[in-house]
Amino acid sequence: MTNLLPDLDPPARLLLGPGPSNVHPRVTRALSAPVVGYLDPAWFTVMDETAALLRQVYGTENRVTFPISGTGTSGMEALLVNLIEPGDKVIVGLNGYFGDRIHQIALRAGADVIPVRALWGQPIDPERVRIALKEHPGVALVAVVHGETSTGVLQPLERLGRIVREHDALLLADCVTTLGGEAVTVDAWLVDAAYSCTQKALGCPPGLSPITVGPRAWAKIERRKTPPQSWYLDLRLLAEYWLGGRAYHHTPPAPMIYALREGLRIVLEEGLQQRSTRHRTNAAALRAGLATFGLPFVAAEDCWLPALTAVQIPDTVDDAAIRTTLRDRYNIEIGGGLGPLRGKAWRIGLMGYGSTAANVLLVLAALEAALAEAGYPIQPGAAVEAAARRLGAPA
Repeated sequence: MTNLLPDLDPPARLLLGPGPSNVHPRVTRALSAPVVGYLDPAWFTVMDETAALLRQVYGTENRVTFPISGTGTSGMEALLVNLIEPGDKVIVGLNGYFGDRIHQIALRAGADVIPVRALWGQPIDPERVRIALKEHPGVALVAVVHGETSTGVLQPLERLGRIVREHDALLLADCVTTLGGEAVTVDAWLVDAAYSCTQKALGCPPGLSPITVGPRAWAKIERRKTPPQSWYLDLRLLAEYWLGGRAYHHTPPAPMIYALREGLRIVLEEGLQQRSTRHRTNAAALRAGLATFGLPFVAAEDCWLPALTAVQIPDTVDDAAIRTTLRDRYNIEIGGGLGPLRGKAWRIGLMGYGSTAANVLLVLAALEAALAEAGYPIQPGAAVEAAARRLGAPA
């Protein structure tokens, strides 16, 4: 006799970690639209509309702008293996877990990697990048993380873009935690290529990595002497399907692209600047509440990432126990630390559909209760009151 599993019934949690974030209901509805063939003219229309919306959200006119089938790391790997040829000099900003991942992929692509380091919790100093470019003539690529999810640091890009352009190198930006939450403008910032994901500030499920490649970066790809090490992530082949003669490459995940199309529509309906303001307002209220617990932040106030706040855990508090209480008793998920911050930091995300005043107050109230139960000294109600005051609403 066949043993049938029960119906799928995952819990409906409030996802306030580093991702995924909760999916917008309109996006969920879009996922149920009928699947069509990958060469159907109706599907080509969806592809073109999605790419056009993505250009607006990225703040670019780059023709080569479309989603990669795979999560955010697939976009990271796609851009790195296409832009790097063996022996290329590549500067990588190392100030967190995901900068280190760029470093590892660049090494596998055969790059001569030149690290420019900063402490976890600090941005990369553009002047140190300038010095590295002068000391290592002929650098092909500079890669940095715009929003470092492991620390909650927002990396300024405008000045860095000018420095990199002055030395005739390309600038690659990881926008995984910023696209859809920050007003990203890759053209104005002189960013030559960028990648992101769908499951954070865009308010979609995980599964795609939206990328954009500017003309300078595309010219380098077309000048390659050897094909990229990945056939599946070869951007010239992918562009032939997305932007050229619709030459078959792989079967795209239609429901995920429907979802991304709807998520991008929602972003643009709200407005990029208004959306950025919402994320910053709610994050500032969260920080005001967390400050009442006396917990230091990983990122300084002048470089904090609104979509993700990382706060240090007291030595007397058990990281996993608090997160388990939040999950099992209050149905709220927050994230733990990565790398050297493992067990030492909590990461609280307010991204996309999940960046609301109500969620700020909910997570602070739950965290206060969990900390009090663990014996950590707190002032009852102070966190919610401080956040509500920052939001301009009664506690």
